[in-house]
Amino acid sequence: MVPQAIRPLTNAIEFVYLGKSENIVEKLNGPTPSISVRLFGTFGVRRDGVALTAADMGGCKPRHILEILLLNLGTPVSKTRLIEILWGPDASDGAVATLESYVSGIRRAIQPGQTKTGPLRTANSGYVLDPQLVDLDLANFRRLVRAAAEATPAEAHELLLQALAISAEPLLGSELAADWAEEARTRQAAEKVAAQIFAAETAALLDKPEVAVSLAQAAIRSEPLNEKAWTVLVTGYEQAGLPVEGLSAYDRCRRLFDRDLGCAPGPALQEAHLRLLRKRAEGNTELSEVLAALLYLGERLNGPKGRQLPAAESRRMHENAGRVVDSFLQRVRAAV
Repeated sequence: MVPQAIRPLTNAIEFVYLGKSENIVEKLNGPTPSISVRLFGTFGVRRDGVALTAADMGGCKPRHILEILLLNLGTPVSKTRLIEILWGPDASDGAVATLESYVSGIRRAIQPGQTKTGPLRTANSGYVLDPQLVDLDLANFRRLVRAAAEATPAEAHELLLQALAISAEPLLGSELAADWAEEARTRQAAEKVAAQIFAAETAALLDKPEVAVSLAQAAIRSEPLNEKAWTVLVTGYEQAGLPVEGLSAYDRCRRLFDRDLGCAPGPALQEAHLRLLRKRAEGNTELSEVLAALLYLGERLNGPKGRQLPAAESRRMHENAGRVVDSFLQRVRAAV
């Protein structure tokens, strides 16, 4: 069953996740999209179900123009801005005429016989693509993520998985040399990481810690210094009953933050770390005593100043905690 939040999104989209595909077909109140475009992975355009070739589009520069307009779907891009992006300061005096010629070729390819009613329109001394007439994978990704923000955890999780399936390949994978494409890729990569973390959080709420861990790991591979992703990963291991893996993940995070940021993980991650330490020490009296001593010493150093014990009692507890830790460390050294 398709969640209600997804129904306004598109005429027909095929989502593929974990080897499964679901064809979602819904009737829209608005105009039927006349072209379907893929920006993730290899660029592709289909008009009325027929794939358009590079020759149909008119070559490299026309394709770039169309891609830039797609990145700004629904927002006009001026001729001046297009020329600046495509030719930079080396643009010739005839750049405007060349641009207009390329746009005419794009129109012939994507909307033959529909100069004024097709998706590509002239607007504000530039050009704009009508979002109602373009089925764009990037737009569908963003709509799914927005819908997830207003859905229940179960619905949100499914919507986010669909969005992540759409964005499985890099944005504009065919345009590796263009600065404007790299900037768009960087922005979208950050959106994808946010969606992965959101999906991991919903997985945790649905008691799916293994899925939460996998999604958090994917986010960390893209953004190793994303503390929220590390927090979801450590708490995912905690929820899965894997304290050793969680402690190992925290240690990797701590070392990475210390090396690259010069700081320790934040309070939420530290609290998850303490819970894992307590879990690890359960059933082991010696470890429990050592942990209690370490927590006490840490609280004395960093805790609130308002909970001060009498001086004599505080000194006695501090000395006892120190002896417990020293004794444990001596036995560890002797064993090594």
